[in-house]
Amino acid sequence: MAANLGAHEVMEIHEVLNGTVDAINQLQLLRQRVRDQRLAQIIDHQLQFAVTGYNAMVDLLHRQGAGHVAPYRALKSGFQPTYGLDHPGTVSPNTSPDQLDDRDIASIVLGLHKASAAKKMLAALECANPDIRRAMQQGAINCAEQAYEVWQFMNEQGWYQVPTLKDVTTQTMSNVYQPAGTPQNVPTSPSGVQWQQQNFGNALQ
Repeated sequence: MAANLGAHEVMEIHEVLNGTVDAINQLQLLRQRVRDQRLAQIIDHQLQFAVTGYNAMVDLLHRQGAGHVAPYRALKSGFQPTYGLDHPGTVSPNTSPDQLDDRDIASIVLGLHKASAAKKMLAALECANPDIRRAMQQGAINCAEQAYEVWQFMNEQGWYQVPTLKDVTTQTMSNVYQPAGTPQNVPTSPSGVQWQQQNFGNALQ
């Protein structure tokens, strides 16, 4: 398998796998300090998924198994975000590890997933091997889903509030963008439209 990898792929895979090891280790350390039961369940679920995903990537790299990176499934669905600021609390660095609380832990985990999502998507752009490329893409999506799961918890707790603009400002900004017309050099026949839709769909896979 190694002979079929380009230099960029090898280095990107190294960065991703090494980052995954670090993330798993950090999640285990943070889990010991969690007090909130739901946050503990989220981290337990994500930690188990991280180990499974890591092993899948290693199997794919070594060609010892299917190497399929499964999509992440959050523990809770049907979330509706809360918008606006409602007396947000102040935030400052702790002066002692003993001050680490659930808000700190959730914020750290959120940051881990955001950084990992960006790293894996950038890695996918450097991959020539289609299987590894798809695995990196799915890994980036999984990190984004896990980040959103943690953010949901923080939003419900009031720890991560969403500032909003005035309605008129939001509406004005939205109305700036209008539908595009068909470019002159693009086929408009049904077969041409079908070709465009098919290729656009393939590009998103």
